[in-house]
Amino acid sequence: MIVSIDWNAFLLVFAAAMVGAVAIVTFYALGLRLLVRSGHAPVVSPAEFTDAITVITEKELKRAEKQAAKAARKSPLTEGQRRLALVGAYGCFALCAAAVVGGIFVIVVGH
Repeated sequence: MIVSIDWNAFLLVFAAAMVGAVAIVTFYALGLRLLVRSGHAPVVSPAEFTDAITVITEKELKRAEKQAAKAARKSPLTEGQRRLALVGAYGCFALCAAAVVGGIFVIVVGH
């Protein structure tokens, strides 16, 4: 039995995976950056696990929320610029979701 590898197809799949991964990470990072610039910094509440590991304490959460509110008040952006940054952030997150759904669609339906 002779095993034959179609290297062109392998490289095509590899390139598509790399481009997709880079696109998703880039749009997600840009979306987070725009979300913070719009004054809507994501604050994560403490997570409790079975071994009593806590990601952040309640005190750290309140401090982070206070810092986010202070940063939102001190933002040099106008209200319109903040709104535009928020719309851009949601657009970036939508592009991430579209890329993931598109990839799943290609896998399920085929080419």
